[in-house]
Amino acid sequence: MEKLSKREQSATLVESYVNIFQCPICGSSMYVAELKSIKCSKNHSFDLARQGYLNLLITPTKTKYDKQLFESRKYLMGEHSFFEPVISKIYEFIETYTNQNKLTILDTGSGDGSHLAKIRKLLVDAGKDVNGVGIDIAKEGILVAAKYYPKLVWCVADLANTPFRDKSFHVILNILSPSNYQEFNRILHDDGILIKVVPRSDYLKEVRTFFYNDSEKQLYSNDDIIRHFKERTQLLHQETVKYMVTLNKDAIKALVMMTPLTWGIDENKIDQFLRKGSAKITVDVDILIGSKV
Repeated sequence: MEKLSKREQSATLVESYVNIFQCPICGSSMYVAELKSIKCSKNHSFDLARQGYLNLLITPTKTKYDKQLFESRKYLMGEHSFFEPVISKIYEFIETYTNQNKLTILDTGSGDGSHLAKIRKLLVDAGKDVNGVGIDIAKEGILVAAKYYPKLVWCVADLANTPFRDKSFHVILNILSPSNYQEFNRILHDDGILIKVVPRSDYLKEVRTFFYNDSEKQLYSNDDIIRHFKERTQLLHQETVKYMVTLNKDAIKALVMMTPLTWGIDENKIDQFLRKGSAKITVDVDILIGSKV
């Protein structure tokens, strides 16, 4: 039997749960055509890229995030396990707050895909049947995700106009990313959960202190974000996760390449930070679990 191309493999995966998709232009149902594209009943068509992802943006969007940023994020999160305690907690909360054996999970602002891939693996290892979908407006991130994690569906898509039908997901992940609660409410199952991860004041404090000492950027508060979450959802649980990670030289470089905190910083200052042989970096986040109001 002839081996399927990456595009065809992705098309086959999309086809297995194409019923969650709706056309981002007209809202009608969709189907996979000839393992090459996804079309709606009104003939709006979106091609599957040869790299194995869907581009469902109506208007092309340019972001500041490049491939190098997402490759660095993939190394730090995927290989170096920078976020491992946070991922473990999210897995525990999904087990606690869902009772389905078959789950459909959406990661909004999925970036390089490592968070969703790790969470899915934990759930599958625990005996769950998991369909995972990641969306990001940055095509460069979705390219990296599709390259490394072919068992999940990856889409370039707009969070303000997601290409999914009402009540399609049991779990929505929103990790260090912007939110759109109107869309979350529309595409979440009535008994589904939204898991949002937001940085706290000490998140990457060593980076903030080094590059922004004695400036307002050194300070950060998530109070407004949490207040907004509580206004738009029914808060089920809130938990702080805080720990320190020791990074080697390669991981320090990946962190610098990954974080927007270094954008616009003088190259000499960045080089000075990169010369560190190792560094202890603080991860400090709040995990919020919410349901529909």
